[in-house]
This record gives sequence, C-alpha cells and structure tokens, in this order.
Amino acid sequence: MIKSMTAFAKASHTKDCITADVTIRSYNSRHLDFAIHLPEACQPFEEELKKLIGKSHDRGRIEVRLNFTDESQEPDLFEVDEVKARGYYSALKSIKDRLNLSSDISLDNILAARNIIIPAPRQIDADLLGEVVFSAVETAAKELDLMRRQEGNNLFQDLSSRINYIEGQMEALGREAKTIPGVYKTRLMERIAKLTTDADGIDPVRLAQEVAVLSDKSDVSEEIVRLGSHISLFREVMDDKESRGRKLNFLIQEFNREFNTIGSKAGNAVLSHMVVDLKSELEKIREQVQNIE
Repeated sequence: MIKSMTAFAKASHTKDCITADVTIRSYNSRHLDFAIHLPEACQPFEEELKKLIGKSHDRGRIEVRLNFTDESQEPDLFEVDEVKARGYYSALKSIKDRLNLSSDISLDNILAARNIIIPAPRQIDADLLGEVVFSAVETAAKELDLMRRQEGNNLFQDLSSRINYIEGQMEALGREAKTIPGVYKTRLMERIAKLTTDADGIDPVRLAQEVAVLSDKSDVSEEIVRLGSHISLFREVMDDKESRGRKLNFLIQEFNREFNTIGSKAGNAVLSHMVVDLKSELEKIREQVQNIE
C-alpha cells in the first residue's frame, strides 16, 4: 500500500480543566526524523511521544507543535523575589545615608522596583496532563496516518496511469526499433556509393554481414524485455501491503538506465523522440515517488 510522506493533522483533547492542542505536519525525508516543540511542563513526554507517532510512520520528517491550557479555578499564586527585594532596599538605604535624607524607606518604595513580586509556577497534575497530551497526540497521529494513506491512494492512481502509458509505448517502440536494420543498410549503401562508383559490384554477402553487425549493435529487444520486467515489478511493489518508496526509487533508476541505452542505439529521429518522451514521463514518476513513504 502506498503512503504519502506529506500530510497535516490536528487534534484537541480536554479533561477536567486541562486542554491540549496539537498539530502534526510531515514532509519528505530519507529517514524518520522528529521535530517536537513542547511547553516546558510537557518536556518529559517527548521520547514517549516519538514512540507513539513512530508506530504508524516509517519515513518522513514529522513536526509536532503542542500547547495546553489549564482552566482550573485555583487562585493565582505569587512569590517574593527576596534576593532582589533585599538588594533594592540596600540600594535605597545607601542613597539615603549618602545624601543625609530624613525620610523613611517605605514598602511602596521597594514595590516600585519591577519584578519584586512575581507569579509562582502553578502546580499541574502531571498524570492528568500526560493523559490529555497523549490522547491528543494519538488522535492527531491517527489522522495524519489516514491523510497519508488518502494522499497515497492519489499517488497510486497517478503512477498507475503513467506506468500504463509507458507500457503502451513499449509496443510502438519495439515496432520502430525493427526498422533500424533497414535504416543502417540504406546508410551503408549511401556511404559506399560515395566512396566508389561501382556500388553494383559490392559483394551482397559481405554487405549483409556488415548490416547484420550494425543491426546487432542497435538491437534493443533485450532492453525492451527488461523494461517489461521492471514494469511488472513496479506494479507489484505498488500493490504491496507495506509502503516501498525506496524500492520504487531504485526501479526508476533501472528504467532510466534502459531508456538511456535505447536512446544511444536509436537509429532515427522517431525512435529518439519516443525515448525522450518516455524519459520525460519517467521524470514525472520520479518526482511523485519522492513523496512515497
């Protein structure tokens, strides 16, 4: 089964007073790579989240962004930065002594300094937070896998159409390749006619031998047979239960090698143009295969 490596999913989960929101994006990558952005309170969950997401994905760069909100009714807590308060008081006292000021240092004077009283970190139920976070990520991971499968089905349809086109062109290419011996014979006769005025006196057996040698060098029947085998294997890999992007990419290299060989043996413009057309179609397939897991 073909799965795309490009997809997007998001999910949200709420329990009691905590809500977790998560988005997951996946991109092309040779391996399974993670980029997970978590609030500080969720940092301990990172490795387990990677394992959870990795259960349904084998390749691709996966970016996860998660935030949570705590709507508990507990009053906000504050704490005093005692070190800063003492330091600020000492500075005020030093100014008072140096300038011989008679006024007292009041609480208002100290509170005038910034960040003397600061919000205290709220204590969050780690178990509840973990439950909410993992539920949200699990839902998003399943949605991501579904989207990758749906996009993979679109890739399957497109690749099937293109590989069918290449297969259809093989028969026409084979017919055109059979005309190559006649082309070489005509060219050989024309060259001989330019070099000698006695073209009619050429040994027909020797001429046939030369044409046979040239025809053998230009024979593309083996390449066409191998291309047929590659097409069959390509379809088998696409129908496999597991996604096989790497294997399809390797097969494309084999296709390209056969097309290059046929192109080098092409004896006329028609065959050359057919090879160019097939290589263009193959390049479109290659671009699509880069998206397959």
